[in-house]
Amino acid sequence: MKPVVVFRHAQCEGAGYLGAFLDDHDIAWQQVRIDLGEAIPTSVDEYSGLVFMGGPMSVNDDLPWIAPATTLIQQAVDQDIPVIGHCLGGQLMSKALGATITKNPVEEIGWGEMLVHDNADAERWFGQTKRFMGFHWHGEIFSLPEGATPLLSSQYCSNQAYAIGKHLAMQCHVEVTSELVQKWYQCWASQVETSRSPAVQTKHEMLENLSERIDQLNQQAHALYTRWVAGLSI
Repeated sequence: MKPVVVFRHAQCEGAGYLGAFLDDHDIAWQQVRIDLGEAIPTSVDEYSGLVFMGGPMSVNDDLPWIAPATTLIQQAVDQDIPVIGHCLGGQLMSKALGATITKNPVEEIGWGEMLVHDNADAERWFGQTKRFMGFHWHGEIFSLPEGATPLLSSQYCSNQAYAIGKHLAMQCHVEVTSELVQKWYQCWASQVETSRSPAVQTKHEMLENLSERIDQLNQQAHALYTRWVAGLSI
């Protein structure tokens, strides 16, 4: 099988639990570190799937790699090569597919309850799960592209995830590990400390019972990633 390609947009980011999942399932993957200036491929032909991680920037920013990234996503969707996006990655998918990305009414940072929609696609991706605790770090929100089925929402964000066939876009983070959560706080503590949003947790709230929360989220992510890799191109 061709490798999966994972796009990292910031040094504080990374594949997290998804990387461990791919390794455990003997699925080859490689990383393109956009934060280090590594070029986005011009073709999807060498890859079985595309993964876009998070980042502190906006897809509406004038950054040189955003247009090549959205073009690659369009190409992958046209060729039915699975794409999955986490937070900024989900916003990149939305932009590529003609949707808009705007400021959310409030920032969401920390743990928050995710509500699973009642539709057939949501059941295919989440099984019998109706709610779970997800992790958030965002201030923007995507609208739904044409043909998308909404999968998740939260108290403060109406569009948390959607699917189009084998493609999955998420506003939330299911890939986090204990190490990533702590690293993000170290990198972006000032954002937490200066925010007045009711959906931004304190450091204590974010790190409380962290191992237990991560274990539970890993189980949810495992089910999602299992479904996603089932569609990888040979």
